[in-house]
Amino acid sequence: MQAPQNFLIESLRRYRDLWQGEKKTVAQFEDFLRSHPEVFQRTHAVAHFTGSAWLVSGDGERVLLMHHRKLDRWLQPGGHADGDPDLAGVALREAQEETGVPGLRVEGDIFDIDRHRIPLRGAEPEHWHYDVRYVVRAGGDERFVVNGESRALAWRPVTEVAADESLDTSLRRMARKWLALR
Repeated sequence: MQAPQNFLIESLRRYRDLWQGEKKTVAQFEDFLRSHPEVFQRTHAVAHFTGSAWLVSGDGERVLLMHHRKLDRWLQPGGHADGDPDLAGVALREAQEETGVPGLRVEGDIFDIDRHRIPLRGAEPEHWHYDVRYVVRAGGDERFVVNGESRALAWRPVTEVAADESLDTSLRRMARKWLALR
């Protein structure tokens, strides 16, 4: 059986080969993965891995975004690995928990990666998230349930997300990637 670290490195290299303009970012992720045995733990206070979902509608025309309560902005569903090196599974679990959409499934390999700073909040120090993102597709039932982590959820046309300058840069990047792959 392959070690989770090796599996993630192979996935990152496939991602690098597909998105050659992101070689430097992939190298940062690989270096961080090798830096410490606790990189999948939230307790690794400097930085840790997270998994996120580019949650698309069954027809692939819309994406489900959440207005994050703590960060006060529209983002994709996702969260901490909490020790789980299966980041596709983390992305799926977080999408299910944060949206309540039934029948979700992960499609394919790594879709996007993003390293971003999380600001100081209360007793939690400033730190970095090494976010690995996967396409998660909704089935026939696209109804969602807003939970305590978000103020709202909304299905948005991917074309609008790609063009909406008010949204996070990484959301727009994922929308452009999605449109390029279709």
